[in-house]
Amino acid sequence: MSEEKSLSAVSTYSKDTPVGHPDIDGRAGVFVPTDDFDLANTSTIRKGAGIVGFGNPDGSLTVYFEANRFDESSLHKWENKARKAYDRMVMRAPTVSKAKIDARMLEQVGIIDGMGISIKQPERLQQWLALSNALDTAPEGAVVQWKK
Repeated sequence: MSEEKSLSAVSTYSKDTPVGHPDIDGRAGVFVPTDDFDLANTSTIRKGAGIVGFGNPDGSLTVYFEANRFDESSLHKWENKARKAYDRMVMRAPTVSKAKIDARMLEQVGIIDGMGISIKQPERLQQWLALSNALDTAPEGAVVQWKK
């Protein structure tokens, strides 16, 4: 007989999180780390990263991220980092900037697709960028469009 898990022991993403790998122009979630994510001791997601991804059937998240580790000028703004991670994801490009992660470690703050980014929780994104000492990279508004 299987052992019952308490609700707090179950990790899963929100009902608004897109499930399954998106195709080109498809929808994906935009995420920021929660307090459960150990930023001080991680070797994966760096401060200020644009993090995008989707839910898996097992309740985990697959995320792609970009933190501009090589200080490329075109990736200074947060939305450009998120876009780069999104493009890598939908093109299924080989990358080390990808992880399967426990859904408790990330909080969804918006949606990204081929048209742009819609931030549903701009205050959480601002907190993430402030913690990262990267407020100057924040988007000007809750909606970022790249196709008119």
